[in-house]
Amino acid sequence: MDPDFDEFLHVPARLSIVALLAPAGWVDFGFLRDTIETSDSALSKQLSALANAGYVTVRKGRDDGIRRTHAKLSPQGRQAFQRHAAALDRLVASIRASPTLPPGPEDEADRGAGAGAGGGDGAEGGRGALDSDGAAVG
Repeated sequence: MDPDFDEFLHVPARLSIVALLAPAGWVDFGFLRDTIETSDSALSKQLSALANAGYVTVRKGRDDGIRRTHAKLSPQGRQAFQRHAAALDRLVASIRASPTLPPGPEDEADRGAGAGAGGGDGAEGGRGALDSDGAAVG
């Protein structure tokens, strides 16, 4: 595994939060919640985890008597996000550079079904041949 791949940060909710904070300064809690389509409690939990890891700074205050919470990516969080994004880029590049991946277990089973090991045309269960985009072929 790439040493820059950050398993803590890779959790989808955390990655969404950090990706939203990366190009911004202080971001309102409500905006974060609505944009990543989560609940107050789930967002609060993830922001706390990110803050405890030093990736996010959380500021609570009052604006015209209304409680407001804002979050901002810390310098450490920004570096972690940049390293993690670079690790993902390298992973995708290595997969794209691979000639052809060896067949997986599902591929082996599919080949056997149409080659006389079970008879039929390989379309059992409503599945026929699919191209790389998932469209029916033949």
